[in-house]
Amino acid sequence: MPIKNGEKVNSKATTGSRMRIVYWTLAALFATFAIVQLNDVDPWIWVTYYAFIAILFGAAALRRFNVYVIGAGLLATIIGLVRLLPEFQVWLNDGMPSIVESMKAETPYVEFIREFLGLLIGLLALVFLFFRQKRERSKIA
Repeated sequence: MPIKNGEKVNSKATTGSRMRIVYWTLAALFATFAIVQLNDVDPWIWVTYYAFIAILFGAAALRRFNVYVIGAGLLATIIGLVRLLPEFQVWLNDGMPSIVESMKAETPYVEFIREFLGLLIGLLALVFLFFRQKRERSKIA
């Protein structure tokens, strides 16, 4: 056991506390993403998506992982990415012009690229949760 200020410290408890902070921080971040989407053209899709991920991180902070729910989120995200992949390829082929110069989608692919990148961020978050869940389950077993 590591020693801090002359006292033995349980490193597993410290790591667990740190991960809870990470989970709550990511839950707050994705909740913020959801709130920002309220002024989008199709808010119900994106508010639901980001709120879903925020809830999963909140549940993870409470040590409530569900591999099936995380898997369903991964599947939905991958389907969304595949659906938007052709637009993403057009953007790449056009030399990746800026998608942040204005908040209005002045070219046809701007909204698609923003959605694709949002899904990519969501995918990274869900993959992180999936592997953390597997790690947590292996500690219990």
